[in-house]
Amino acid sequence: MKTKIRDSSGNVFADLKIPNPEEALAKAEVASKIYKVIKKKKLTQTKAAKILKISQSKISLLLRGYLTNFSLERLFRFLNDLGQDVYICITPSTRSTHGHTRIGDSPSKSRIAVLSK
Repeated sequence: MKTKIRDSSGNVFADLKIPNPEEALAKAEVASKIYKVIKKKKLTQTKAAKILKISQSKISLLLRGYLTNFSLERLFRFLNDLGQDVYICITPSTRSTHGHTRIGDSPSKSRIAVLSK
C-alpha cells in the first residue's frame, strides 16, 4: 500500500477538517500554556482544580486536550488564576479588510495561533 504525503497547512485541525480549526488551534495552544504553568508550579490536579475552581476531573480533561467544553475566555481566566497575564491588543489590520486574532507569549508580534475566517 502506498502512503500519500501532503504538505501541512500549518494547522493540524484544518488538515483534519475539524470545524472551526483556527479556534481549535488557539484553544490547544492556550491549554498547552496552562499545562506548562501547572507543571512549572508543580501543582497536582487536585491543587490546580482548587485554584481554577473546577473539578479534578475537568482538570484531567483539560490537560489531556479535551477542550470542547472550555471557551477561550475561560481558558484565559484559568491563566489569570494561575498568576499569568493575558494581553489582548486591538489594532487596525494592515493586511486585508478582515482582521486576525493572534495568541502569543508576549504582546510582541510573535504568535502561537491565529484566529481568522
